[in-house]
Amino acid sequence: ILGILHLRLVSGDVEGNFGLLYKRVESIQNKSGKFDLLLCVGDFFGLNLTSWEPYKSGKIKVPISTLILGPSKPELGIYYSGKEGTEMCDGITYLGKQGRFTGSSGLQIAYLSGTESESGKTEDFSFTTDDAYSLTSSVAHDTSFKGIDILITSQWPKDVEKYGSSVNRQTQKYPASSSVAEVARVLRPRYHFAGLEDVFYERQPYRNHQILLESSRHTTRFVGLANVANKEKQKYLYAFNIVPLRKMDLADLIKQPEDVTECPYIASNILIPKQDEKDQQFFYDMKAGPEQRGKKRDGGRGRGRGDQRHGDREYSEKKPRRDAEPAGPCWFCLGSPEVEKHLVVSVSDKVYLALAKGGLVPDHVLILPVHHYQSLVACPDDVIQQIDQYKTALRKMLKSQGKSVVFFERNFRTQHLQIQVVPIPLDSVTDVKDTFVSCAESESLELTEIPKHSDLKQIVPDGVPYFYAELPTGEKFLHRISKQFPLQFGREALCEPAILNMPERVDWKNCKLDMDDEKEMAAKFKTDFRPFDFNFA
Repeated sequence: ILGILHLRLVSGDVEGNFGLLYKRVESIQNKSGKFDLLLCVGDFFGLNLTSWEPYKSGKIKVPISTLILGPSKPELGIYYSGKEGTEMCDGITYLGKQGRFTGSSGLQIAYLSGTESESGKTEDFSFTTDDAYSLTSSVAHDTSFKGIDILITSQWPKDVEKYGSSVNRQTQKYPASSSVAEVARVLRPRYHFAGLEDVFYERQPYRNHQILLESSRHTTRFVGLANVANKEKQKYLYAFNIVPLRKMDLADLIKQPEDVTECPYIASNILIPKQDEKDQQFFYDMKAGPEQRGKKRDGGRGRGRGDQRHGDREYSEKKPRRDAEPAGPCWFCLGSPEVEKHLVVSVSDKVYLALAKGGLVPDHVLILPVHHYQSLVACPDDVIQQIDQYKTALRKMLKSQGKSVVFFERNFRTQHLQIQVVPIPLDSVTDVKDTFVSCAESESLELTEIPKHSDLKQIVPDGVPYFYAELPTGEKFLHRISKQFPLQFGREALCEPAILNMPERVDWKNCKLDMDDEKEMAAKFKTDFRPFDFNFA
């Protein structure tokens, strides 16, 4: 491995501060040994021409071979008189507007200079969707393509923070790019570096495959680097070692870190040239699951909500999202007359809490969307965010009472999402996982543990029935229901001796109370929950 291990440095925007950059590089090399290469993202040059002259003339030598991107501002174009791929001075090479290459070491590197053009016109300091498309066109449909080692861009990809930690910054200098996001999604780099935002941000790694639907692939790490002379002393130089993807053992390559998340980018046709898009006839929705993609629609079967017929042609059209309508009276849509309002204990604009009818324990509640959504997978992001707010608040309340909690959903023979929230004793927490697994085995159910940072929408297509549970120890369990499923499975597992030890309460009908008792229980829950209810913050 040591023979194929390569040490790399990546810098954020240099902005003409060459002396400061290379002094720091020399200091690192004196301590850690020689690095093979320095990659620079963002703007390498600044407005002070005199700082460049000693390097251009050869009076000052750079201590490391350096690859730079093109300008992101029109006024910096004066430095780039040479052709793409030529040396600006001894040791500093301008890569060009966009491209991919494989070095002698076997490392595969792709690059995209400048910011995305708002007008669609090619400029020296910007790129177009055609430039981005040229990076992906040869591999987008190549099933043997695994990915690349490094992607460097000036601009950040759109939605990179989704599923990950948030960027700590006051303002966003440049709008994030949808084209860069699609390039990253298609090329699947192991590392993606970007600049321009004057802030350091290292995102949790994200996976490049869909769990349970695709074979495992390597993960991607996105790193945004600060500018070299930033006054906040944020990190602008990133050192790492890397073995070329092509030389790695597959098991090592696809190993998943503990903090891995779903891919933040959604497949898009933004890079398809207009003429190609016009000439193609699509028989699938880009947001459909893999089992729906590529299947011809026959007689209207499998059409999504946005699909229409026009003569003998069929096409998919994106329309503004509308809340789904129930097929008949719904007991859980908050505006429905069927809702037992006395059980409602907290209401927000998108989600509400209600005591469970026939609950296992007094604080057994349901998290429900105000409007009609059949499952967690069917909910839009803003609803899911509010569901997560309620989960956090409930965990805090129960922790203050010396309890823990299990959340589960059965999307089978239901028409409105109901997330069951069941408090459990703290001393039973360590037994919950084994109990669920044991109960599943006794019912001949395949209960799959999915990664902690995974997104259910990326795993289960909308409309597919499933059972899903979140355990207090962080594990997430999923069972995709094919034919039959024991409707009380979640309750059965929780009623086992190792957890609640109340087998007589498996059937909710045996646990029903009269309305006066329900009202009293609801009033007590409201009082206990109020200090933790974000609606009163």
